[in-house]
Amino acid sequence: MDDVKRRLATPVEFIRGVGPGRAQLLERLGLRTANHLLFNFPRDYQDLSDERAIENLQEGQLQSVRGVVTEVAATSSGFGKSRVAVLIADGTGHLRGVWYNQPFMRERFREGMTVLLTATPKLKGLMWEMSHPLVTTLASDEAKIDAKLLPVYSLTEGLSQYHMRRIEQSAVTEFADQLEEVFPPALLKRFQLTPLVESVRAIHQPADREELERARRRFVFQELFVLQLALSIRRSEQRQLKAYELPATPRIDARIRRLLPFELTESQAKAITEISADLALDRPMNRLLQGDVGSGKTIVALYAMLVCVANGRQAALMAPTEILARQHAETLAKLLEESRVEWALLTGGATRSERDDVLRRLADGSLNLVIGTHAVVQEDVKFKELGLVVVDEQHKFGVRQRSALRQGDVAPHYLVMTATPIPRTLSMTLFGDLDISTLQSAPAGRQPINTYLVEADREAKWWHFVRERLNEGRQAFVVAPLVDESENVAAPSVAEAFERLTNGELAAFRVGLLHGRLTSPEKQDVMERFRRGELQVLISTTVIEVGVDVPNASVMTVVGADRFGLAQLHQLRGRVGRGSRAGYCGILLGETNEAARERLDAFAKSTDGFALAELDFALRGPGDLFGTQQHGMPPLRIANLMTDRDVLEEARREAQLLVAADPGLKHADNARLRQQMLTRYGKALELGDVG
Repeated sequence: MDDVKRRLATPVEFIRGVGPGRAQLLERLGLRTANHLLFNFPRDYQDLSDERAIENLQEGQLQSVRGVVTEVAATSSGFGKSRVAVLIADGTGHLRGVWYNQPFMRERFREGMTVLLTATPKLKGLMWEMSHPLVTTLASDEAKIDAKLLPVYSLTEGLSQYHMRRIEQSAVTEFADQLEEVFPPALLKRFQLTPLVESVRAIHQPADREELERARRRFVFQELFVLQLALSIRRSEQRQLKAYELPATPRIDARIRRLLPFELTESQAKAITEISADLALDRPMNRLLQGDVGSGKTIVALYAMLVCVANGRQAALMAPTEILARQHAETLAKLLEESRVEWALLTGGATRSERDDVLRRLADGSLNLVIGTHAVVQEDVKFKELGLVVVDEQHKFGVRQRSALRQGDVAPHYLVMTATPIPRTLSMTLFGDLDISTLQSAPAGRQPINTYLVEADREAKWWHFVRERLNEGRQAFVVAPLVDESENVAAPSVAEAFERLTNGELAAFRVGLLHGRLTSPEKQDVMERFRRGELQVLISTTVIEVGVDVPNASVMTVVGADRFGLAQLHQLRGRVGRGSRAGYCGILLGETNEAARERLDAFAKSTDGFALAELDFALRGPGDLFGTQQHGMPPLRIANLMTDRDVLEEARREAQLLVAADPGLKHADNARLRQQMLTRYGKALELGDVG
């Protein structure tokens, strides 16, 4: 290790203002060295340029108020709703800060402490009020702050914002000069980026907004550029692999279409054309098939699998849950009744003898097609000639699970599917190594779904409506965000809903409970009983979000809807209206705050999953659409895919140009970029050939 690296690897314990005690607290945040602190960027900045006395506040613009806490109050009501209110005084008047459904805020305040609240105030009667303001707790020696932009860092219990700022300041003063530039001078100039050392200083201690924006742009560009380099190199690596050529000849096409029970939509036909073109090549297809709820993705996937089987190779379909795998098996059983295709189901719930039989037939090639869960990617599963892998609900599987089925010198073709339409910026990051096909239209015969926002005083009327549908012989879902009640999260649970509804509004009906803590056989049993009609109502968490198909279910009630993203709500809503009757979805509002109401109102007015996904992305960010941990990709540290789209487009374009000019990033000028790319994404994206 050279001297510079050794200096940057200095343990945080030995940095001024830390010591052994605080070092343990920093460890919780993943901050172990000086280098970690330098790149631990503020999550926000407190704009103190407009700090006012309470008597001088104005509506409609961001302002800060410094005052002493005089009163703290917390209240709660049914289905996990809560409100925390804090009163502060500054000598010229009083202001109330209010937080809805964040009971933990109660613990942040005590009477007599000095705080800075920042938000856009509103005059409620004679009292100024800030809804969900940013809180800065001020130590006595911070009472006078000179900086107009105060960095706000992520914290852990026992570490105050004040101490964190001092620690970061020490790290920057002592170690920033040691950093080595990642970009060669030519690229710095071309992309108009400020140098690394200057940017690190400015991002932690900005003199003004302009300096902060220059520093932030440099790091946003660097982060997205390194990611796009990794994705570009992964694509170029994939194109070096060999795959079986699986042409969809006119004869094969005619044989497959005879099995399909209905005419393909225009979107399905277009997707099949794109997929067939990929399958015919001798390099592996890597294609994402995205389509709204009920757009007919399964039929497109089946077509691709039958093309593979018709060419004498094997196909595998992977689903994220056993419930969904069994459902795919039922669909396939009906469609393949008239065919000679040999297929089987392989899940974790299979008996030893069933599993052994499937493994033997896969290995000797007598089994053409297998449907399963993660059980398909176990080490003992060997295919004779695997030609195609279809992965349902792609975001539930990481990149590495996707490629785990590759065996021998020939890679299978990959078709990955999702019913959560993906905003363009996300498709360029999480799915940047895939080509994309989109199903826009729904097959004929899909029933409309009517969505209603149910105010608290109208809930009795809604449950009366649900009972009427049940008495007609229909079935219903009730969805809640949590399994059990939680002290930390103000949200309804299925346990609470089950207790209340089976002793109240739905006492006369057969009600089942489904959630992720049940064992696979227990889940399967509950779903089968619901599917057969033995259960009239299913109270569930989002376990039912993906693909559960019960045509007789026509009503859904969602409690705690503000805990879900719009894309997720749209997925849930898609579980009703799948039969011959229209679907109904009731969103119980309870004490929902204004921002959540606006979001839910947009949801109720639209059944376009693509429009809702873009809106969800704009309002809540990418984390709610796809957990990056599930996907296997490291989370972004500073780039914001909502606001940095232009930078992402530029970084993608430039990264592709650089990889085209220097495919392995072997040029000496690109050595540091290459090292950073491998450190960050080499494992997640399996960049083997470059490593």
